[in-house]
Amino acid sequence: MSRVNDFAFKIATANGTGSASANGLIMQAIFRMGIPVTGKNVFPSNIQGLPTWYEIRVSKDGYTARTPNFDLMVALNAATYAKDVAEVRSGGWLLYDSSWPLDDKLKRPDVTYIGVPLAEMCNAAFKGVRERILMKNIAYAGALAALLNFDTDVMKALLTEKFGRKPALMDSNQKAIALGFDYATTHFDCPLPIHLDKLDKTKDAILIDGNTSAALGCLYAGATVAAWYPITPSTSLMDAFTGFCKKYRTDEATKKNRFAIIQAEDELSAVGMVIGAGWAGARAFTSTAGPGISLMSEFIGLAYYTEIPAVIFDVQRTGPSTGMPTRTQQGDLMMCAYASHGDTRHICLYPADPREAFEMAVNAFDLAERFQTPVFVLTDLDIGMNDWMIPKLSWDDAYRPDRGKVLSAEDLEKAKSFSRYLDVDGDGIPYRSLPGVHPKGAYFTRGSGHNKHAAYTEDDQEYTEVMERIDRKIQRATRAVPPPFTKLATGAKLGLVTVGGCHSACLEALDLLGKEGIALDYMRVRGFPFGDEVTKFLDSHEVNFIVEQNRDAQLRSLLTLETGVHMEKLESVRYFGGFPMSAHHVITGVKAKLERAA
Repeated sequence: MSRVNDFAFKIATANGTGSASANGLIMQAIFRMGIPVTGKNVFPSNIQGLPTWYEIRVSKDGYTARTPNFDLMVALNAATYAKDVAEVRSGGWLLYDSSWPLDDKLKRPDVTYIGVPLAEMCNAAFKGVRERILMKNIAYAGALAALLNFDTDVMKALLTEKFGRKPALMDSNQKAIALGFDYATTHFDCPLPIHLDKLDKTKDAILIDGNTSAALGCLYAGATVAAWYPITPSTSLMDAFTGFCKKYRTDEATKKNRFAIIQAEDELSAVGMVIGAGWAGARAFTSTAGPGISLMSEFIGLAYYTEIPAVIFDVQRTGPSTGMPTRTQQGDLMMCAYASHGDTRHICLYPADPREAFEMAVNAFDLAERFQTPVFVLTDLDIGMNDWMIPKLSWDDAYRPDRGKVLSAEDLEKAKSFSRYLDVDGDGIPYRSLPGVHPKGAYFTRGSGHNKHAAYTEDDQEYTEVMERIDRKIQRATRAVPPPFTKLATGAKLGLVTVGGCHSACLEALDLLGKEGIALDYMRVRGFPFGDEVTKFLDSHEVNFIVEQNRDAQLRSLLTLETGVHMEKLESVRYFGGFPMSAHHVITGVKAKLERAA
């Protein structure tokens, strides 16, 4: 089972033991060796001490989807030994802490066991309970360095970068690395048949999570106001934005902040603040997850009906209710498309990775102001909180925000009159004014029935006129949202369609299915409402397999509702257990549908 730069391993520890630092060191070291790598963190949602896992996939071909097959397991949590042993691929390896004997019931004849007395070595080498626990994690990183052929100079450089100004910590970490490394090289044949060998495939790439890249996109887009309420998995997006603002939006001379970030008492209040800031002319946003969208629905309807720009990041997690807060899903597609009561239809953007989270953050603010409406950016926990290898982010200094139809004081001075909701240009988008710019621009903003002049009404024709114009306006967004990503195969009569974070799994599945002679055209929708390209793709195939991460086939429902394509052409392929989609999920789903049709 010899494979170089093409394997996956999993590290099982307990939450709160400090393993994140060791796992980050391992990921960064592989990346700096020029080898494509992806990390998935599987962690508990409540108390310290519960099981946590970190999955690392090494792929010389650049595949970034999760794989359920692990060649090596680092089992350091006795509470999950049975589960961890069961997940090792036949012919694989299991590294465990041999300070204590391993129950014979946990031994498999098709797995090679690698015992390293991590606790015993660290108890002898370090003082203090906490230091011993922390250094045990670094020691297993040292053992892996020997077993998997890490470049130790790279690891030392990483430690120097992190602890260079803290000599005591630097010495402790280097000592722990050496403990694990020396023990492994002395007692085992190193490296294992699965191991690393330097490549040159990461020089134009970075490792980043989607919440950080989305926050950077908000900064570049010119956002100056953010309001939020803490909720997993979106909290780190606002944390990152706060850090960026403190660095780049603080006046150097006066030291005053040129931004406002407010932690509200709940999600409804948070989006209310965002809408107020948008009404006043600021670029404003909130970040949340599904439960937050539920609470925001009333104000989302207010912004839609009063036509106020707002950007909402929904970092999706499992539901319903509290669900599993630290697991990923795509369960909010329908809710965001039609959020709030009455007739609403919202612009939604669907990034597939951190790079698109950065780019679509900018798109979202432009679309919100151009169409004067709330815009949703739907990522998920996998995109938002996990480490992804993506091409370096780039920026065009010539970019200028699209503020849409905003009347200046000069415009208002020249105008004979101003009607806030009047369709002057015939495109469904009225002109707006900002408070305090000019007396002629004043109007009453109301969420109750209003006519095109912003006056109160309960007249059926006046109400209908405004609602139909808003619908025309949103429909025009089909030509403004990002077009779908497509990849065509010669002679394909079948289509594969997906959204968001399923993209990497689908790309890998397409390659593997193609090798078996199953050709599929591919489309990933990137924006809602859907444009004509989406309908044409669906119509041009006998069957389209719709891949998504929710129980109720929400993408399939949206496509049926919005395109008019017959449901018989849309076969659902779903996985919604909380882990990121893998190519295995896609392949087995497609094959099962094909066998049933045959």
